[in-house]
Amino acid sequence: MPTILLAEDEAAIAQSVLFALRAEGWQAEHVLLGGQVLPRLRQGGVDVLILDVGLPDISGFEVCRALRAESQVPVIFLTARDGELDRVLGLELGGDDYVAKPFSPRELVARVRARLRRSTPPQAQPEGWRVHGRFAIDEAGHRIRFDQCMLELTRYEYGLLAALLARPGAVLSRAQLMDRVWQDAPESGDRTVDTHVKTLRAKLRDAGADFEVIKTHRGLGYALDSGERS
Repeated sequence: MPTILLAEDEAAIAQSVLFALRAEGWQAEHVLLGGQVLPRLRQGGVDVLILDVGLPDISGFEVCRALRAESQVPVIFLTARDGELDRVLGLELGGDDYVAKPFSPRELVARVRARLRRSTPPQAQPEGWRVHGRFAIDEAGHRIRFDQCMLELTRYEYGLLAALLARPGAVLSRAQLMDRVWQDAPESGDRTVDTHVKTLRAKLRDAGADFEVIKTHRGLGYALDSGERS
């Protein structure tokens, strides 16, 4: 379970951020002062630091400057200052991201998730699994993972996602998908595909997808973005 450390002195902001982080199932710890950050990081186990720039004792910039001498933990600055010079300074000091107040806790969670993903080495897949970007599929077991999260799929949801995964980026028409997935249900119509795409999108969002995985190409069909980046 990832541990996120929040350094923030405004109680209302801290409460909303901690609630959003814990709702993701992460450990979330909170300190009020910049002087408390390094001692906590030295204990180990912190995966991402969310660091307010305007702390009452030490500037978040100074905290980041000091911690970069001994730690590479990802740092997301949280600040009321949104000037270009402040953003550039924060990044040059070793910050990884910069979120200006007011902000959406949901957006902050997405940024934390992105930092966790980039700082976590890819896990080896057991034999029988094939990797496609952020997906892994076990065709023999009819199982699909997204970011190590096992998707709970119905028979037809699995078939639809497997068909799209077989050709990431290619646009498959509804007729093609019907032929590949619903061979034993000839009475099913095109709307069946649309309904299953909708439920798949919801399950992928629940699994942490922060981008449009299944793209609609109007008048043509659907294509899958596996999340693989060059």
